[in-house]
Amino acid sequence: MILDISIEADWPNPPHWEALAERAAAALAALAPELANPRLSASLLFANDAEVHALNREWRGKDKPTNVLSFPMLERADLLDLPPAGPPELLGDIALALETCAREAADKGLALEHHAAHLIVHGLLHLAGHDHEISAEDARAMEILEIKALAQLGIADPYGDH
Repeated sequence: MILDISIEADWPNPPHWEALAERAAAALAALAPELANPRLSASLLFANDAEVHALNREWRGKDKPTNVLSFPMLERADLLDLPPAGPPELLGDIALALETCAREAADKGLALEHHAAHLIVHGLLHLAGHDHEISAEDARAMEILEIKALAQLGIADPYGDH
């Protein structure tokens, strides 16, 4: 998968975020082969709370910022059926909100980089059709993929219960 990464807020050490996102996507693709399809691309926006707030209000009807937003462009069945040869396919868009991510990381005693990596993996799983709000089983399956991908990056279980 190709990531189109934009850093539009004051995230510290900008080149670091691009490398982190690429590593997180590669770790996840090793566990979810459908995300390793060379035709796929996704956009990742490192934004601020104001920008994510506006997106959340416009597209989800929620008038508040959130840590990560995902906007899938493919249905899961279409993703799973996508052959590796052919024209590029946009998997979707992800946006991270700096202030919310930083506050959550501080509240949890985590490095911002670790929390951001978790949210990137979480967002990519949403783009791939995973949804933790469907059922407890779906939530658990998604968490397990997140934990395994983050472990490949040397990041501890973000849920702390495994």
